[in-house]
Amino acid sequence: MTNAVEEMAIVAGRGAQAIGTRSMRAIGTTAEVAVTAADRADEAMTLLADDLRSIDAACSRFRSDSELRQLEVSSEGRPVPVSPLLFDALETARVVAVQTAGIVDPTIGSALIELGYDRDFDTIAADDLAPDFRAEPAPGWWLIELNGADRTVSIPAGVHVDLGATAKAFAADRAAQRIAATLGCGALVNLGGDVAVAGQCPSDGWAIGIAAESTSALCEVDQVVTLVSGGLATSGTTARSWVRNGRTVHHIVDPWTGDAAPAVWALVSITAPSCAQANAWSTAAIVWGLDAIGNLAAIGVPARLVHADGAIVRLGGWPPAVDDLAGPGSHELLNYHLDTGTAC
Repeated sequence: MTNAVEEMAIVAGRGAQAIGTRSMRAIGTTAEVAVTAADRADEAMTLLADDLRSIDAACSRFRSDSELRQLEVSSEGRPVPVSPLLFDALETARVVAVQTAGIVDPTIGSALIELGYDRDFDTIAADDLAPDFRAEPAPGWWLIELNGADRTVSIPAGVHVDLGATAKAFAADRAAQRIAATLGCGALVNLGGDVAVAGQCPSDGWAIGIAAESTSALCEVDQVVTLVSGGLATSGTTARSWVRNGRTVHHIVDPWTGDAAPAVWALVSITAPSCAQANAWSTAAIVWGLDAIGNLAAIGVPARLVHADGAIVRLGGWPPAVDDLAGPGSHELLNYHLDTGTAC
């Protein structure tokens, strides 16, 4: 996942600009916020917490009282009015599905349940999962019908929606923009590896550490890059994994098979004009496997792919490794600007 490196913010600015940071556990992950107005960090955390409560109440697959779960029960193929927040989240999921030609599909809910991911990840235990498993293709994102004119959604009976591949990135973009606009400063939001920035960034950008775990310490990250706008997302097959029927599975599903995607890549990091776009491509890359190299090169986004055997592939202008420039044995963390195609 992507780790927002709090200690590197001043280094990224090459000056004495104070960065205020706060973190908490929310929506099954670590949520972090950083703002260029250090004395308003508590306000930023309050705004983020409020946003995440709203996202959880609207989009959670694990809460029986969430708006999404209630929609699945009540719709049965009929249009049902929904809140603006849930409508926007579902619309984002559909846009991502179209963008990735169905590789990132929100109708994989049943597949995840079959794999054993039927509760918050922190509560999954290998010894209480039934050994039987039946993989079936996802029903298809096109079955979710949205009507923007009256803000209604219809979901066929038996189709279970999972917004896990898009909702965190959507929430990061939304929260960063709200915090920056409300507080009048630069803001970074990191939701378990989905990073969005908004407002006026530090003079040398936001420093972001790339690591398998979003809570990794500064000394444990693989590389530090600087982001001046847009978003950066990291998807992986090692952090959210568990044992099912005697084999290790993870949370990224191939919608064509209904099974966990082959773990060709351990980690994929991508930048784009928004976190939602970056996450769309990083998730798709995991499902694509080796085809991700050609597909991402054709799309032209900066990407860093770590193969299961440790080999690293960089595409689209992703900066080189520290050792490539500093020589063998160097432990210096260098910063590189990544262009997402939007202005700071």
